[in-house]
Order: sequence, then structure tokens, then C-alpha cells
Amino acid sequence: MRLYHEVHGCSLAVDIVARELDIALDLIWVDVARKLLPDGSDYYKINPKGQVPALELPDGQYLTEGAVIMQYLAEQRPESNLMAPAGTLERYRILEWMSFIASDLHKGAFMPLFRETTPAEYREIVRQHIQRRLRWLNDHLATRKFLTGSTFTVADAHCYTIVMWTKLHAIDISPWPHLVDYLRRIQSRPSVKAAEEAERIEAEAQRKAGESGKR
Repeated sequence: MRLYHEVHGCSLAVDIVARELDIALDLIWVDVARKLLPDGSDYYKINPKGQVPALELPDGQYLTEGAVIMQYLAEQRPESNLMAPAGTLERYRILEWMSFIASDLHKGAFMPLFRETTPAEYREIVRQHIQRRLRWLNDHLATRKFLTGSTFTVADAHCYTIVMWTKLHAIDISPWPHLVDYLRRIQSRPSVKAAEEAERIEAEAQRKAGESGKR
């Protein structure tokens, strides 16, 4: 299967989940700003929404939306416990977190900071909202190793990916030690190290290509 991915994108969570499950994915790095694939072709032909992630399935169909893709992958390896069994409250707790992360943290909080057109005064409002959410996460994690208890799930891969955007936007998380410890626990996982290394290598390749193009 192929994962259409972006450096510093929410698609990192999908790559982490796939590595946790030992599901091999071919990473196709997308220039999301210009909607271009590495060969210069139109990414809209893969995903008409123009966003990542998109997963090319074995039969040639495409699945989009990170929360859905992560659930799909986890269900290929039900013994992994990355998703609780259907019908259990534990599963709905995971889905509850996935919905919150996608809507409130990703779209409702961090995304305005990525947009150049967001007014400066609104950026400050957004940063205050993010800080309130991070404080709430910190309090939640005071008595838990992971979001739903003692087990790493797809929700943690998702949460880690989005909260790590604090680095991109110079948001200090040191006031929330439980959150800091949580991120360190996740960052130490082999799946996360491998996914972030792949991202680092691609980012460096893009940087060098950009410098070469300016000469």
C-alpha cells in the first residue's frame, strides 16, 4: 500500500501506526502547498480534497482522512490492541479521543497558525486556546500513561503528531510536565523514531533540492 505523506503533516500519525503494526507502506511525499506529487503530477487526481493523508489500498482504491485510515490499519492486525474490539466502551473512548484531536486540536486549534492569512490578533486567540487544551491534556495525563489508560492506541499516535506542532509554532510546553513526559514516552517508541527519521531525511532532501533550484 502507498501512503501519501507530507513533512510535518498529520499523516505522520498514520506512518507511526503502520510501523507499530509492522505494515509496510510506500511513502509518497506530497507538496501539499502546490498539490504536486514527486513526479510533478497533480495530487488532486489522487485526493480531490488536496489533503494528506491518503492511503492507496491493495485494490487501487483510495482511503482518506487520517482517523479513518488509522482505524482501518489497526483492524488489519486486531491482535495489536491499537484499537479495542468493536462494541466495547474502550473502543468508543479511543474514537472519542480521535474525534477531539481531529476537530478541536488539529482543525480548531493549530490549523489557523499554519495559514499566512490568519490575522495577528486572531493568532493570539488561537495560541491561548491551544494552551488551555494543553493544560487540560496535562491534567488528564497526571494519572494515565496514555490517553485511555496504560495501553498505547491509535489515539496516542494521533495526539502525539498534533501536539508536536508546538515545536513548529514555538509554544512552550514546559509548564505541563505530565504532557512533556507523555510525549517523551511516545517519542521513545521504535515506530515513532523510524517515522520521524523518514520525515527528517525527506525534509533534508527537500531543503537541498530547494537550495539547488535557487542556484
